[in-house]
Amino acid sequence: MSPKKPQVALIYDFDGTLSPKNMQEFGFIKSLKMNETEFWKKNAALSKKNDASSILCYMKLMLSEAKHNDIPITKKAFTDFGKKIELYPGVEKWFSLVNAYGKKIGLDVKHYINSSGLKEMIEGSPIAKEFEHIYACSFLYDASGVAEWPGVAVDFTTKTQFIFKINKGIKEVCDSREVNKYVAEEDRPVPFKRMIYFGDGETDIPCMKMVKQNGGYSIAVYNPKKGGKKGIARKLISEDRVNFVCPANYEESSEIYEVVTTILEKVKRDYDFDTLLQKHKKAK
Repeated sequence: MSPKKPQVALIYDFDGTLSPKNMQEFGFIKSLKMNETEFWKKNAALSKKNDASSILCYMKLMLSEAKHNDIPITKKAFTDFGKKIELYPGVEKWFSLVNAYGKKIGLDVKHYINSSGLKEMIEGSPIAKEFEHIYACSFLYDASGVAEWPGVAVDFTTKTQFIFKINKGIKEVCDSREVNKYVAEEDRPVPFKRMIYFGDGETDIPCMKMVKQNGGYSIAVYNPKKGGKKGIARKLISEDRVNFVCPANYEESSEIYEVVTTILEKVKRDYDFDTLLQKHKKAK
């Protein structure tokens, strides 16, 4: 039997990281006869007026505006909106490229989503099948399949919890017991040092810094077509919150592919070194 390959987790934010805009902007907001600026301005006002979470407010606004405009708010409707999501160059082929590279050097690469966007929409996107698990906001549905209440709301603190779930091999969002149990780092399915986190916005900063501080790697992604985005990303590296800054291009010739494959090579060498060290420590 061949030895089990070490598992590596590539963890992605979605909006602004894999896709150039918020996922609601590709079809859902247009169906409300609103523009994206109007929708997010209304969301910000709702959040400020009630001193409430902007994530919960956008979910509430999606439901109330859809009902007002007779737009279906079933899971299938959200999934159908997800089919309209556009992705950055190279994203659709990215996963098979990285998986093949990992396999070639002896790693088992897994991909995860950790997003404040809507899980139902991500599940409708062309890349949904690429992920081991999708951690994102989602709704509760009534007996008729109509969304009626937020089931999961993901903000920057919730995102850090999901990093620990990946670290310990826990997929259930509802779990609050196993995730808090003590497990030695070497016994966890995906140690932090075998994680790569991809993010672009403020909700990603705690995760990017936490992964980096615990021996993993964080990559700040920016949209090269939007002025000022590179400067924001560069600020994160100057503040020692991330390891790398790359434009959002996922093609094989891209900078981010070079960075990720180099990290994977280092991860494999470190794993081989640790394995050799443990072998010698145990030798009689």
